[in-house]
Amino acid sequence: MQLTGIQIVAASEGKVDPMKQFQIEPLFGSDWAIGGYNIAFTNSALWMAIATVLLWVFVAGGMKRQLVPGRWQMAVETFTTFIDDMLEANVGKEGRKYVPYVFSLFMFILFANLLGLLPIGLFGVHPFTFTSHFTVTGVLAILSFSIVLIVGFGKHGLHFFSLFVPHGTPAPMILPIALIEFFSFLIRPFSLALRLFVAMMAGHVLLKVLSSFVIDGANAGLGIGVLVGIPSFALMVAISALEILVAGIQAYVFALLTSLYINDAEHLH
Repeated sequence: MQLTGIQIVAASEGKVDPMKQFQIEPLFGSDWAIGGYNIAFTNSALWMAIATVLLWVFVAGGMKRQLVPGRWQMAVETFTTFIDDMLEANVGKEGRKYVPYVFSLFMFILFANLLGLLPIGLFGVHPFTFTSHFTVTGVLAILSFSIVLIVGFGKHGLHFFSLFVPHGTPAPMILPIALIEFFSFLIRPFSLALRLFVAMMAGHVLLKVLSSFVIDGANAGLGIGVLVGIPSFALMVAISALEILVAGIQAYVFALLTSLYINDAEHLH
């Protein structure tokens, strides 16, 4: 979602649909199917591929291991150190083996969020924020949750279920506490996915709604344009800057919670 894209759409259609930006559309026809399942290459898949390629290029460019690192290498090392420190703080020394996964997860979400904010609608290219779809964030959450289960059962076996009974729980309270902890544990991937999905979708919808105020104000005349359009445009600029911050924060929160869940699998309590 971007300001220039809003203006182009509004000028051509005369109105702004806040939900249109989230529509998944096939790029090369919708007749591709295997076993009755549609496998058409969509705009969402395209921007996932772009984010993946950018992540690979970013990491590959920073692996030169120069004695005097350049800016690119320093950027990669800074992000890697950031993730390494976060895992060491939350998981301990055992967390170092998870750095590649958590780093890739963090950077992939960050690139995805930032790509959706690129102001390239002026050139007829409208970026798609695929992290604004629950199916995408859900897959990422399930992937992290699966790693937690694999590590938990692989390292502790059936003793992993002791995670649901905190130390010091009175005997009469073991069953209700265990049930509450168990269902809380099962909700983790849902809440992890929902948080990112809602945060990215809400900001984009708000920008679209404000853009409609700008367009309507401009079409209503000078007085209404000054009274409504200019404040709405100023608010759009401010929220766009805030969305950049939100893009980074949500990537960090997703990675942070993943590291905390991994800590539960490693240490139980």
